[in-house]
Amino acid sequence: MTAAVVLVLYALVAVVALPRVLDRGAWAERAPRLAIAVWLAACASVVASPLFAALAAAIPADVVGHGLAEVFAMCADMLSGADVLSSPGARAALLAAALVVGRVAYCGTAIVVGARRARRRHAEMLTLLGRHDGTLGAVVLEHDEAAAYCLPGRDGRAVITTAALRSLAPEQVAAVLAHERAHLRGRHHLVLAAAETFARAFPGPPLFTRARGEIARLVELLADDVAARRHPRVHIAAALVRLATGRAPAFTLGAGGETALTRVRRMLSPAVPLGRRERLIGLAAVALLLAGPAAVAAIPGVSSFLAHHCHNISIF
Repeated sequence: MTAAVVLVLYALVAVVALPRVLDRGAWAERAPRLAIAVWLAACASVVASPLFAALAAAIPADVVGHGLAEVFAMCADMLSGADVLSSPGARAALLAAALVVGRVAYCGTAIVVGARRARRRHAEMLTLLGRHDGTLGAVVLEHDEAAAYCLPGRDGRAVITTAALRSLAPEQVAAVLAHERAHLRGRHHLVLAAAETFARAFPGPPLFTRARGEIARLVELLADDVAARRHPRVHIAAALVRLATGRAPAFTLGAGGETALTRVRRMLSPAVPLGRRERLIGLAAVALLLAGPAAVAAIPGVSSFLAHHCHNISIF
């Protein structure tokens, strides 16, 4: 029961404390890919903690101590409807865990299905009104507002308006389309869908709201960095300035938007990337956030297992 209490307390503290910790310093802008992983791991850790707490409360440590066969047998009995739980509190904990899983699954499904339908309708519109430019490798859309965006999905495509083509130099067009292709190759729409799922499933806690906004910013920084591997940063910055006011459909990823001007400064004055030691610390943080709740929940069972079996172990 101690492990369950620790996990619940961690979840309650982490939803408030983790955003403050992760917002410190400018490390995220120096390694946006790692920062995205840390934010998602933090959200997953907070959601997983009550689930593992429920399991720790429902499955007595002495059951684990007798071996995995006893655990599997108890789980099978629970799935078959047998009343094997030790207390009403354990049943309530499992019910709460089931509600959490159901809430996340429902919100995630609604987001994915809704976005897919919107993208399908937009793809049909592009088929009618747009034209594919083989030289650019993008769909050109007749529009009087300068914008560039990508339409994710199985047949993902980059889109640029005629107004953008008129206002951007050829090298700037190439740079901004490289940005959009980075979104498509990286499947950033799935990353944003995961962040949106957490925020919609749990709208109150600050961690999930902050993670959604921060991840939306970080995927743009990551796409900028990928584009900068093949195109001069000054061309990306110039394109961002001209596309800053361009609006892309909500279910797409656009090069402009409200973060464009801050990204211009980052392109023109790039920060020093994280060193190897700092990256290893970040990766260790991701591993700790993901594996920590399961490890804490397993401690009582593992301790009981060792206490039950170690007296049978002999060196000779």
